[in-house]
Amino acid sequence: MDGISKFLDTAGGFIWGPPLLILLVGTGIFLTIRLGFIQIRLLPYSLKQVFSRKHNKKSEGDITQFQALMTAMAATVGVGNIVGVATAVVMGGPGAIFWMWLAGFFGMATKYGEAILAVKYRVKDSKGRMAGGPMYYLEHGLKQKWLGVLFAIFGALAAFGIGNGTQSKAVAEALNGTFNVPHWVSGIGLLIFGALVILGGIKSIGRVTAFFVPIMALFYFIAGAIVMVMNFNLVPEAFALIFSDAFTGKAAAGGAIGAVIRFGVARGLFSNEAGLGSAPIAAAAAKTDMPGRQALISMTQVLFDTLIICSITGVTIVMSGQWQDKTIGAGSLTAAAFGEFLGGAGPIIVTIGLVFFATSTILGWSYYGEKCFQYLFPKEGAVIGYRIAFVAFIMVGAVVSLDIVWALADVLNGLMAIPNLIGLLGLSGVIVMETKRFKNKIQEEKEAEKLGRPEPVDSTSK
Repeated sequence: MDGISKFLDTAGGFIWGPPLLILLVGTGIFLTIRLGFIQIRLLPYSLKQVFSRKHNKKSEGDITQFQALMTAMAATVGVGNIVGVATAVVMGGPGAIFWMWLAGFFGMATKYGEAILAVKYRVKDSKGRMAGGPMYYLEHGLKQKWLGVLFAIFGALAAFGIGNGTQSKAVAEALNGTFNVPHWVSGIGLLIFGALVILGGIKSIGRVTAFFVPIMALFYFIAGAIVMVMNFNLVPEAFALIFSDAFTGKAAAGGAIGAVIRFGVARGLFSNEAGLGSAPIAAAAAKTDMPGRQALISMTQVLFDTLIICSITGVTIVMSGQWQDKTIGAGSLTAAAFGEFLGGAGPIIVTIGLVFFATSTILGWSYYGEKCFQYLFPKEGAVIGYRIAFVAFIMVGAVVSLDIVWALADVLNGLMAIPNLIGLLGLSGVIVMETKRFKNKIQEEKEAEKLGRPEPVDSTSK
């Protein structure tokens, strides 16, 4: 077993090494250039769409555009936003946060591209529900079904690790450490909650995440904002250190600038999952009239996840100075940082945030894994069996240490990115074409609004 564990650790280190990170960021840069920095030009319009009360009820899809975004947010906002960011600072120094931001900026273009392809190439299953994601645009767009099969295998299995066991274990550890709650009690609570939501399918998940995710994100944001307002004099110093260390690497482990970049980029991508191909699975379920509309909404996911929530964690850690204490591990660093400013309430706030984040990730990833499994085994009975197995594994993850399973999931998670990135690069022309088509649609909407006419209808997504 030790040999297998070492092999998986080595494989994970190789897969998540510089080549994949360069490919992930490089794809984001490539799409950013081809799309004319769409994450800047159309960001105001994107945010308007996110918070708009107008929904495309007549368009095809299973859940609203907002619910699709919140399902994807639920999956990405997890342990990585608290422990992952702390790990980046411990291993790469404060400068890693800058590279995390940069990866997030280019990741917005990647998310946009993933979502536009997911909606364009989505299909209906035997029950009339939408099914989409990398496996479908690899098969129907790139005409490489074998790549779609590989992605589906990696995704269906990886969901048990990154989106299930690691999250339930984090919840159990946090509640035990802060409130002395036994692991098995946490496991039962998560299992019951997960069963009530997950077994109901995407409509149930969409309704819960649309209510749950904004509350948890706002809770953590307010806590971070209170810390920064109360200690505003430390904020400029923290940002100055982040920017200066980003190009010197003095605070990184071993003083290497490479460590600053690597850990900042890696943890940023691990948090927002841009390029991994997970989020477009949720985007494909949205009720939307055109691929470009949902793509712009999906793009904001990285803004909320990395550029806001992760930033709260990172800046608070740097402000506290606790990152310089080598006796504090990454798992406890965020709690120690909040505790520096808020006393005993700090660790409690971080624990509550982690419980919310990790639980939401379980919900989002249950849908990702299910859709990957459904692509491989379309029968309804097989899908229900996957849901039951996924829910049961929540309890296993909370009470049992399965290091090999987590190491394997880490490898599979990285492998998901490879076929997805091939699809994004190979279909980049389609992404550009659909973007131009939607920009014309936006212009028509603006002209119709000025003249007081009903918006022109375009129900096609092909």
